Amino acid sequence: QVQLVESGGGLVQPGGSLRLSCAASGSIFSINAMGWYRQAPGKQRELVASITSGGSTSYADSVKGRFTISRDNVKNTMYLQMNSLKPEDTAVYYCYAESRGVHYVYWRQGTQVTVSS
Repeated sequence: QVQLVESGGGLVQPGGSLRLSCAASGSIFSINAMGWYRQAPGKQRELVASITSGGSTSYADSVKGRFTISRDNVKNTMYLQMNSLKPEDTAVYYCYAESRGVHYVYWRQGTQVTVSS
């Protein structure tokens, strides 16, 4: 089992920045890919960014050039650096981890990001 805890959300003005964190615990040595989803009210869930155990990354077109995903395998933590934030980035952000064929994500958690002036 892998446990995940997101943090770092908040209220920020358009053009501002936030860094989200996702702390992993449990069977961390078996984690392969990790990433972030977001869910805004009335919108479909979106896969925002992913990173493999080897460090390869991928991004949704909506965040390319503005968001950067990274992971610190020593601290067992993944990050999402979000720059040039827009109101349409407002959502609850959830992290996921893949381990031994299981896709872990805790939809009752997440961290709220609100971009508003």
